[in-house]
Amino acid sequence: MTDLAVEPDPAGRGVTSTASRGTRILGAATIVSMAVLLLYAFGITSPDAQLGESIRIMYVHVPTISLTYLLMVLNAACGVFYLRRRSEFADLLGHAAGELAVLFLGFSIVSGALWGRITWGAYWVWDARLTTTAVLFLLYVGYLAVRAVQAEPQVRGTRSAIVGIAAALLIPIVHKSVDWWSSLHQQRTLFGTLDPEIGGTQLFTLLFSFVAFGFLAAWLLVHRFRVAWLAERMAERELEFAIAERRSEAQS
Repeated sequence: MTDLAVEPDPAGRGVTSTASRGTRILGAATIVSMAVLLLYAFGITSPDAQLGESIRIMYVHVPTISLTYLLMVLNAACGVFYLRRRSEFADLLGHAAGELAVLFLGFSIVSGALWGRITWGAYWVWDARLTTTAVLFLLYVGYLAVRAVQAEPQVRGTRSAIVGIAAALLIPIVHKSVDWWSSLHQQRTLFGTLDPEIGGTQLFTLLFSFVAFGFLAAWLLVHRFRVAWLAERMAERELEFAIAERRSEAQS
């Protein structure tokens, strides 16, 4: 846990920030990469011959859905590790990954809805890909709801680990839905079954979007983990204080 631990205040006032030298560097890399991505996505890259200006949505939609899957897999892996080792680190890291997975999937759904409005004339249609994605989103909202229920840390960790592992089983179904069932959603554009007619600055911008959003995801993940770790330490101190207060009352 040392590489993700928060920095204590040198003045002795306790922890005042979840930032460290590493996260500041990561944050700077996030800001710079996002600025470069915006420059290429909306300035340098030209509209697509077939998709027109709507191709710019792809520079958000594709990396966010890919990172969503990665965060969900991390959440499930942490759940498996927690059930085996009862590791607080795995429990809190899985929680952070689950929250960010919901956030990034939300970005994906919104950007996909904008794409759908331009391409299909509707923000949402109940085809295979969108329906399974909606179910996946609700499952991870349910995961966060389980995390929010007041319970002993081990009980909460066990429940949420089981829900996270079960929810992750839907990922391959969502990913392959356009291949298995009839869907308005286009097939995979990159590393998929199609031979994408994309190159030059468009391909560079798409690939660089993974870098920019990857930095953002890593930066948010570390900070969210640290917030969760501090919340656990605060809860432990409150419990210790309450026990000491009861003992004091009993002795008096």
